[in-house]
Amino acid sequence: MKIFLIGFMGCGKSTLGKKLAAKLGYDFIDLDHVLEDKVGSNIGDYFAANGEDAFRTLESKLLKEHDYPANCVVATGGGAPCYFDNMEWMNDNGVTMYVEMPPIALAKRLEKGKEKRPLIKDMNHEQLIDFIETRLAERNRFYKRAILSVDGINLTPDKALEQLSQII
Repeated sequence: MKIFLIGFMGCGKSTLGKKLAAKLGYDFIDLDHVLEDKVGSNIGDYFAANGEDAFRTLESKLLKEHDYPANCVVATGGGAPCYFDNMEWMNDNGVTMYVEMPPIALAKRLEKGKEKRPLIKDMNHEQLIDFIETRLAERNRFYKRAILSVDGINLTPDKALEQLSQII
């Protein structure tokens, strides 16, 4: 089974994904790392050189064409579910889990490593919260299409597994 973790940047998809995959004995795939391996640079540099449209097109192509193992946990980029038919594709090809968090909690997490994130690297705290609130308002209609939604605050692999067990 493929489990796609979706949610805003900083919600913990990669951290949870690694732990959940280990607990299940599944492979873990971080699509951001797949993309970076493909282009030979980090996402920030690719984004700066080629723009968001090129990035989103490549992200969608890699999401759909990656050679996934039968059983895996996949951490997607924060915007991946919101472009093209990516959300429908993930729902058709696995179980989607939205790791949901409030804007203030996301901002607190993102403050630490924002220089690595091209969309937020130059924002102060207030700008970051405004950005997150605006983006979440735009993206929630996609995120809410997930098969499962889980509260990302204090989320553990066991809590995620408990939610998953209700549908698998």
